[in-house]
Amino acid sequence: MAVKINKNFKKLKIAQIAPLWFPVPPKKYGGIERVVAQLCDGLVDRGYDVTLFAAPGSKTKAKLVSVFPKPLIEGGVPWSDPFWNLRNLSRVFEMANAGNFDIIHSHLDVWTLFFQNLTKIPTVFTMHNSLYKTRIEVNKDSRLRLFREERDKSKIVFISKSAKRQSMVKFKNSQVIYNGIDFSHFKFNSVGGNHFIWISRIDDYKGIENAIVAAETLNVKLLLAGRLDKSQVTYFNTRIKPHLNKNIQYVGELTERQLSDFYGKARAFIYPIEWEEPFGLVVVESMACGTPVIAYNRGSMTELIENGKTGFVVESNLKSLTDAMKKIDRIDRHLVRVRAKELFSKEIMVDNYEKYYYKLLSK
Repeated sequence: MAVKINKNFKKLKIAQIAPLWFPVPPKKYGGIERVVAQLCDGLVDRGYDVTLFAAPGSKTKAKLVSVFPKPLIEGGVPWSDPFWNLRNLSRVFEMANAGNFDIIHSHLDVWTLFFQNLTKIPTVFTMHNSLYKTRIEVNKDSRLRLFREERDKSKIVFISKSAKRQSMVKFKNSQVIYNGIDFSHFKFNSVGGNHFIWISRIDDYKGIENAIVAAETLNVKLLLAGRLDKSQVTYFNTRIKPHLNKNIQYVGELTERQLSDFYGKARAFIYPIEWEEPFGLVVVESMACGTPVIAYNRGSMTELIENGKTGFVVESNLKSLTDAMKKIDRIDRHLVRVRAKELFSKEIMVDNYEKYYYKLLSK
């Protein structure tokens, strides 16, 4: 049932909880942090009282609360260490029980489950990570087991239909809200260029090697961009670096200001991923600049890309990928941006979360 927002309703006090690894928005790579920043600013612009629990250096229109003196990545805290994020959550729920919030919205993962039953304030989870079956047996995967135990109490937002469909946990209360971006940050380029691009975090399942092989097969220029974590340096040096030359170039990690030119000046973005990507913010950012995307048919790609209109979604093999690259100039770059804006704007995302918050409070 559609929820109509009565403009006379009191404006809610909302807690937004981000991971503490990077500031919100991030200086460079960080899809979750970008989404949280857009949501915070959009809600504040509509008159909501928003408190953001995030890393120091975060710059949004919301009030900022930080529990660690610097982003965890700068503090040398390993990815496997949950303690400061747990401390962050405890601060949120302490303040919630003191009457500071009407809604708690967590962008963390399983850790929030340990706290949601300690308050009567509705707690929303956005599942930025997948709940798919892993290499571990389901009954031995502690994360999946915890979500299963809390599935009737949890209020889950999936970021794509495929993420919800493929989830190994079926929740009593869940819905789909697509991530959104601020289109004013991405300049439309009606012409593009002659080269292809690939952008993401450097990792094998993100399809970087597939992109390189395709570019080498067609003898076309390919620019690679993305964050290189310490854990991936050996992979990069052994599997990627030997392919770098005048045609295949790694340009490093880009700032948000650099992204618009990087996307816009490309002929197309090739994204031959090797996993079930729940969303893919880089796909939407590319389309915002008018640059079509060619992706393997995995995860949410068929929801983000309109095959033959805003790019191509192809089977996971080299021939299908290179065939699509050969015909990419048929795509109307103006239509690419228009279609992306119809589905993935910041305004639409904020609309949908706003309606969901009031829906939860009306029960």
